[in-house]
Amino acid sequence: MIRIGVLALQGAVNEHVHALQAADVETVIVKKAEQLNDIDGLVFPGGESTTMRRLIDKYAFFEPLKQFAAAGKPIFGTCAGAILMAGDLAGEEQAHLGVMNITVERNAFGRQRESFEVALDISSVGESVEAVFIRAPIIQKAGPNVRVLAEYDGQIVACQEGPFLACSFHPELTEDNRLHQYFVQMIRELKISA
Repeated sequence: MIRIGVLALQGAVNEHVHALQAADVETVIVKKAEQLNDIDGLVFPGGESTTMRRLIDKYAFFEPLKQFAAAGKPIFGTCAGAILMAGDLAGEEQAHLGVMNITVERNAFGRQRESFEVALDISSVGESVEAVFIRAPIIQKAGPNVRVLAEYDGQIVACQEGPFLACSFHPELTEDNRLHQYFVQMIRELKISA
């Protein structure tokens, strides 16, 4: 059985757990760094990236998360999670975990009142995938090994680099679990090839 953790420092933790359980995997709510040793993949939920980073530092998650990523274990970041994963943040001197070769711009789709829902065609995932954008970032640039999975209005909103998957939106806030199922499949394939 595949075990996937959801980083439970802040954000839509329960919604991700629900979406992953629909994909028939064991889920772990990760509140301590040592729990990372017992999981096959990890989800960074949406939330507030600055707050999440502060809590990552406060609870000594930073180095264990870097090691988790360096070991090639899959990570799926949604919205603020994508900001944590980015190698560069537009207009800022320092990125957070920097595990993906992408440049992300915070709140690029506007404030809370500019939130919207749209159906996206996501490569390898499916057509008309429900996506909720709330104070969403955009992926401004993707490096040469980054595969763009979806765009909206000419902007990159989902991409993959090896075992790392990032999106600007909140798939966990819909009943459409196909992106979570894709992440589970990524983990299964990695486990088979290991």
